Amino acid sequence: MTTEQSPRQPWLHDLRIIVDGNATALSATTGDVSPGAGHGLFVDDVRLLSRLELTVSGETPSAIASEAGGATAEFFGAARGLGDEGPDPTVEVRRVRTLEGATLHEDVTVTSRAARTVRATLRLELGSDGLAIARVKYGTFDAPSVAPELTDGVLTFTTERHSTRVDFDPAPTRLEVATDRAVVSHDVVVEPGESQTLRVTVRASRTAASEFDADPGGAAVTWGDIRVTSDEPRLAPLVAQSTDDLRHLLLRDPLEPADVFAAAGSPWYLTLFGRDSIWAARMMLPFGTELAGGTLRALARRQGTRHDADSAEQPGKIAHEVRRTAYTGSPRKGDLALPPLYYGTVDATALWVTLLVEAWRWGLPEAEVRVLLPNLRAAVAWLTSDGQPDDDGFLKYLDTTGHGLANQGWKDSGDSMRMRDGSVAAAPIALVEAQAYAVEALLGAADLLDALGEDGADTARVEAGALRERVRRAFWVEGGAGRYLAMALDGSGKPVDGLGSNMGHALGTGTLDAAEAAAVGETVTGDELLDTFGVRTLGTGNGGFNPIGYHTGSVWTHDTAIVALGLAREGLTGAAARVAQALVASAEAFDYRWPELYSGLPMLGRPSPYPASCRPQAWSAASAGAILTVALGLRADLPGGVLHVEPVLPLPFGALRVDGLRLGGVPFTVSVSRDGEVEVTGVPQEVRISRGA
Repeated sequence: MTTEQSPRQPWLHDLRIIVDGNATALSATTGDVSPGAGHGLFVDDVRLLSRLELTVSGETPSAIASEAGGATAEFFGAARGLGDEGPDPTVEVRRVRTLEGATLHEDVTVTSRAARTVRATLRLELGSDGLAIARVKYGTFDAPSVAPELTDGVLTFTTERHSTRVDFDPAPTRLEVATDRAVVSHDVVVEPGESQTLRVTVRASRTAASEFDADPGGAAVTWGDIRVTSDEPRLAPLVAQSTDDLRHLLLRDPLEPADVFAAAGSPWYLTLFGRDSIWAARMMLPFGTELAGGTLRALARRQGTRHDADSAEQPGKIAHEVRRTAYTGSPRKGDLALPPLYYGTVDATALWVTLLVEAWRWGLPEAEVRVLLPNLRAAVAWLTSDGQPDDDGFLKYLDTTGHGLANQGWKDSGDSMRMRDGSVAAAPIALVEAQAYAVEALLGAADLLDALGEDGADTARVEAGALRERVRRAFWVEGGAGRYLAMALDGSGKPVDGLGSNMGHALGTGTLDAAEAAAVGETVTGDELLDTFGVRTLGTGNGGFNPIGYHTGSVWTHDTAIVALGLAREGLTGAAARVAQALVASAEAFDYRWPELYSGLPMLGRPSPYPASCRPQAWSAASAGAILTVALGLRADLPGGVLHVEPVLPLPFGALRVDGLRLGGVPFTVSVSRDGEVEVTGVPQEVRISRGA
């Protein structure tokens, strides 16, 4: 998933972004939506509103403050030309914008703090161009404006697949249309201390079907009672913001609307992404299995059944992404053209299997698990056959089309696989984390098959053991940074010896023995990789290191969270605590709305934004769940009647209480005192609480 943007665009970090399912709205910090700046209301990946610009009596309000979270944004400004003389703003202009699926509500409120009556004219200019979101992303604003239609006082914009209606309450004083925009004027008289509000409602409806018409799914999850109380004051607002953002990223599977999954991120990736959606569901398992079940089934419905080079489909393979139409990348490069259903991922298949196993352990009903057993068997077959294209037995990827993804792990940029000297590794690539995910998946599948009385468990364990030994023989390297796991093997079988965070994903998978895990833990939390605010994707001593490079030195939220999870699972609790603390320390700088990635090198004690980063983003938001899992030492085995609760020591956040956890759908609470005493309440009596590993 690449976040490249046109140099003509404002940086995403500088915009205010809200989202609800298949709709997202981007604007300047003033609240204005301008067509040439990449702003807009996007529904189903189409820009249905490209202009929403406000003036008050001919003046653009001066911006004072703005905030965005979940599906709501607020903009606070002042009409300084209408106020009393002096430095204080006395005529306030507030815009509150809310998304409810494909409907946008905007309240524009003028408040007088002046000592006199204020008379003003609110003027809104609205426009549409129907551009595909990919064209907006790359700054290709070459579509003509959609001519507004005004019929019996009703304003509409009609694009190829949508009709967008705009209503006003109260009715505006004047409403005029031109070829490229509608102009709305509303006269207000505001007495001292009073306010007047104009509500604008923009409703989009589909007039034609697309490949993937998914609707919002936030109502399907039971996260309303999640509460965090902690000595660490940043933790509670972080969890609250993250769960709110993630809820608004949920979509319903158009093939079965009862099933929901997390769209990867706003604004560019409001769709099903195998890897991203799986990790988001996995990190949120302690809060219920609804998201995991929906994600598993949505991907199972699209599991590969044939060999097709253009889409990278293979039997048993889990898809990388599903889009409403074909996707093309930057016109400056012209090298990316993906079909609507694309399978270019080496790791989603193993991650799908592990999500099924962990969801079962957290209480996904057995009947739902059994329905997915044919998909499990197909995925295991891919892991042990089609995913291993030659006789060395490693999972590999190679785009043979010339227009697919060159790198097909989570570090999917073209320059992410680096040798220690900075040179880029040649394909085909065998990623260390892909092998580790496969080991974990095969071991988990064996446990699940055994527990359900199904055959195939012994074969899966043998395959896992053989792959484990191959990894341990081939991926260890020695150099100036000590002994560590290479990021990958290149096309000649040579270790890609760049020092990267990839090795941290092998922790907790069953791939390493205790000594090897300790060595990885020491390296991934050493000075080269762990900085003040998270784990770097590439070490500082590596050729090509760039602290704000996409995969060449930046910090990714989910990557750091996965490293923390792995350290905790290996019993390396001190290291896990340090990583968790570093990640939480970054949150305040981003108003508790974690971005996809950022630069960990501090600027005045704060991390620096990666300016083109998606925010909100699913596996970043879900990382809050991972951090709580680490802090509490949670691990479930409901079929075995056990809940493991073993807080990491030293306690990373002091005293901690988490309400709204769920085991098999039953809510429970875990409290940890400052001296490490644990109290668990609400768990069914038949479940034993284990305080050890």
